[in-house]
Amino acid sequence: MGKRRLDDAIKQIDHPIEVTYRCFELDPNMKRDIDYNMYEGLSKKYGMSIAQAKASTQNMVQMAKESGLEYNIDTLILTNTFDAHRLTMFAKKHGLMAEMTERILRAYFTESKHIGDHETLTELAVEVGLDREAVEKMLANGEMADEVRADESTGQQYGITGVPFFLINKKYAITGAQPTDVIVQSLKKVIAENEITVLNSDDEMICDDDGCEIPNKKN
Repeated sequence: MGKRRLDDAIKQIDHPIEVTYRCFELDPNMKRDIDYNMYEGLSKKYGMSIAQAKASTQNMVQMAKESGLEYNIDTLILTNTFDAHRLTMFAKKHGLMAEMTERILRAYFTESKHIGDHETLTELAVEVGLDREAVEKMLANGEMADEVRADESTGQQYGITGVPFFLINKKYAITGAQPTDVIVQSLKKVIAENEITVLNSDDEMICDDDGCEIPNKKN
């Protein structure tokens, strides 16, 4: 969602902006194959009922819909995302990081694909133009792991504890799933004044290793 809002904001700005995606795992300890769904996971983690867990995700689903995204939480497959991150870093070497990132996100949130599975990741990579044999070899031999860890270490140095988090010119930050117009105004301010204040809003969703804080919007 944060990525889509950033993409939409950039389209409204008449200024060259280069976007680089970085690696951040919400739960590095999660296993590749999980025997419970999102609602069961929320129920176990926060001591809520399945019904309460389902209700707690509805704002997130609605926010995604308003951004033109379809989130299918009922069938979403939880998994460890380290290998998906390795694939995005591999795609970066071939100039396809943006395309690979977008494809993985759609596969996870909309298509309910298992993005921890190597065969699934390989098919997604081929779709965006990467070589099948090279991807299979990379996933099998652990290539790009150091690059992912370096990214995560850099994030820790900047004090990043949740996503979305947009770091501009290695100095200015926009945090949380801010509305598109807020991102537009923030980027314009950076461009015009080279100055921005870290933006936090209690009304917007942000995710960290404890999960996603989902705002309760009043109609």
